[in-house]
Amino acid sequence: MSVVKCRIKKDDKVKVIAGKEKGKMGKVLRVFRDSDRAVIENVNIVKCHTKARGQRQQAGIIEKEAPIHRSNLMLMCNKCINPVRIKMQSLEDGRRVRMCRKCGEIMDT
Repeated sequence: MSVVKCRIKKDDKVKVIAGKEKGKMGKVLRVFRDSDRAVIENVNIVKCHTKARGQRQQAGIIEKEAPIHRSNLMLMCNKCINPVRIKMQSLEDGRRVRMCRKCGEIMDT
């Protein structure tokens, strides 16, 4: 299975645009590039029934974030304060950065 370039990175602010979590926003905690999924803070919460494993983990029902497919996510622009499409732009110093298509704001720091 080939790995597709994902324009969503860790610590980006994204909005869910499809599915049962539609309209929710959060910060990207982790990106799984091989399965095109990302874990978003406080989005797609699932309950896991766990068994006690020694003294480090207690038995019970734990709520945690499950991965969501990247096609259901849209990056939020800090200047526009809206979900936007992005484009890749080459700067004078040779770096390639992500840029907002609406306002031209550079997303990478």
